[in-house]
Amino acid sequence: MPITIASIKAKLDARVGDKLLVVAQAGRKKVTKRHGVLSETYPAVFVVDLNQDENSFERVSYSYTDVLTKNIEIDFEDDPII
Repeated sequence: MPITIASIKAKLDARVGDKLLVVAQAGRKKVTKRHGVLSETYPAVFVVDLNQDENSFERVSYSYTDVLTKNIEIDFEDDPII
């Protein structure tokens, strides 16, 4: 389990272009699940291109702190949850 923002960013940098599932906390007892492809990483955020069959918008961005604080979970198709 990554414990720093730098280690989270390094893991995601190595996985650009891979398919993933993002499970995000949307409030009390509510979660959203989105399938997509990790398209880009930036110093503070990363961008996921979403599957258009399931979502009404094309892209979504998340902060590395969202992963660190467990507001979102990332599950790559061939790897356990980050």
